[in-house]
Amino acid sequence: MRTSRAHTARRRGRGFTLVELLVALLVMAVLATLAWQGMDGMLRVRDGSAASLDRTLRLNTALVQWEQDLQAVVDVGAVPPLLFTGQKLVLTRRSGGGVALVAWALRGGRWSRWSGPPLSGVLELQQGWLRAQGLLGNEPGHVTVAADAEGWLLYKYVGGRKANMQSSGDVVLSRPGQPAAPASGDSVPASPAAVAREALPEAVELQLTIEGRSLTRVIGLGPAGS
Repeated sequence: MRTSRAHTARRRGRGFTLVELLVALLVMAVLATLAWQGMDGMLRVRDGSAASLDRTLRLNTALVQWEQDLQAVVDVGAVPPLLFTGQKLVLTRRSGGGVALVAWALRGGRWSRWSGPPLSGVLELQQGWLRAQGLLGNEPGHVTVAADAEGWLLYKYVGGRKANMQSSGDVVLSRPGQPAAPASGDSVPASPAAVAREALPEAVELQLTIEGRSLTRVIGLGPAGS
């Protein structure tokens, strides 16, 4: 009994053996690895959640801006108030006492918005409208509102009927500086300045696909686009 106690006392005084130290270091290394993996997973989840929240906030902001643009559409008669080409929607809206040109476009998964300065003259509005048709998406004033958009469709509501935004048939006559008036049959414009074009819809429906999910928004235009 005394011999066993003496042997134990000698082992305690001698400290840990090399094997014991190696085992302890191995256990500590495994624990550290597990702890790092757990922390790394938590950081990834946090970053993913933050990125998802940021995308959601940006999209919500874009949809609010989309609604404001459509509700501020004004038909001055000098240029079409709404023109959709499939890739781009150009509109005229009230802005700062004048009329601003706004273009929404979807190219290569990038949904963007461009806005020009307020314009007051008919000629500069017509020239600006022509320039807006040739926007490539890299000009100053473009803002990316969604970088992961897969596609979009636009529909219009005219007289309670839903139709593709690019369809034609609802013709009106307009003159620069005057609101559009419905055309009757094959009537000829009263003056050479009158232009026949599509009627302004009562509402526009957006169908946007992002990350495989589709969202729909129907926005009513302001009173007769005035």
